[in-house]
Amino acid sequence: MKLKQILSIAFLGLTISLTAQTKKFISVKGKEIIGVDGKPFLMRGTNLGNWLVPEGYMFKFKYANSPRLIQEMMNELIGPEESAMFWKKYLNTYITQADIHYLKMIGVNSSRIPFHYKLFTDEEYLGGKGIARGFKIMDQVINWCKQENIYVILDMHCAPGGQTGDNIDDSYGYPYLFESDESQKLIIDIWKKIALHYTNESAIIGYDLLNEPIAHYFDSAHFNHLLEPLYKKITKAVRTVDANHLVFLGGSQWDSNFKIFGEPFDKKAVYTFHKYWTPPTKEVIQEYIDFSNKYQVPIYCGETGENEDSWVMQFKQLLEKENIGWHFWPYKKMNNTRGIVTFPVPKYYDQIIQFADTVRSGYGEIRNVRPKNAEQIKQALEGFLQNASFKNCYGNKGYIEALGFHE
Repeated sequence: MKLKQILSIAFLGLTISLTAQTKKFISVKGKEIIGVDGKPFLMRGTNLGNWLVPEGYMFKFKYANSPRLIQEMMNELIGPEESAMFWKKYLNTYITQADIHYLKMIGVNSSRIPFHYKLFTDEEYLGGKGIARGFKIMDQVINWCKQENIYVILDMHCAPGGQTGDNIDDSYGYPYLFESDESQKLIIDIWKKIALHYTNESAIIGYDLLNEPIAHYFDSAHFNHLLEPLYKKITKAVRTVDANHLVFLGGSQWDSNFKIFGEPFDKKAVYTFHKYWTPPTKEVIQEYIDFSNKYQVPIYCGETGENEDSWVMQFKQLLEKENIGWHFWPYKKMNNTRGIVTFPVPKYYDQIIQFADTVRSGYGEIRNVRPKNAEQIKQALEGFLQNASFKNCYGNKGYIEALGFHE
């Protein structure tokens, strides 16, 4: 090979190497989250709730309120095959590229994406299974966000065994994660695979390791001291493959209790809290501000909202005054003004609500309460998918303006 060719190849390799080394990621410096431009970056956005983790209240259900219970209800209503077909359509309908483009248009700069651990296992979930499926879904939405210059936080909303012990983690009513070596091994393995897959993806801000761990129903003295050690184990595994992204650490009791934390153990940690239905005053968040000042670490509000427009505006302004980024919950809800967009209830949907909210503890009860008109049920489910499509959604003007966004 000629010397000129050798030098050209060497130069190309050096260029690729330098490009990889200079790829910019969002980082931290003291109490600040730092953008790729080297300047402070204040997250302003929303959560893509009810998409990869369906929640009963956003379907207007009272009792079928977790993904597992909703899926069981659907299997009883229309059978497992039809149910699987519905969920596959749902995943391709509820959040699309058009939704992400709209979020950018109104002014969103980042989004938190809740997901279920089952998306990255061989456990059946929402009409499919397999880790390849999980990455296919996540790669697609991250790519949409990347095209719009919207940054992403990946949020494990439902962890193996259950980290909360209530419907939001799709558990069996108890935070078994903290008492199960097998579940802890699985969550560590999943986060390591996710981190390895996305280690060079600069559109990702970081990983929210556990959403709202340890509900207040349980003995905090028994569980709280187990949370930070698990965070350390997960973070250690993540850092073996990914030094680029932030880790988000939420307090116990629904991401509210920071007393469980000691001195920060990772240089790229952000501490996250959630606040609902409290006065929109500084006193409510003072303990988090004090934590940030004590340890010189960033804090962030991963979820808030579900309130009137006036409250949303006041709390958003408070957070920004204290230099705290936020993702209000959620982006989209059916027939509800407490979100960025909404869509109408489809025809005959009341029959689905009635079935979901009626006791079905035995086969006889399932048979007795199943709606008689299968065609109307089919129309209701197809109507839900059609109405939830972005083209049929409309913005909640007051809520959008309360967040400082504009259509």
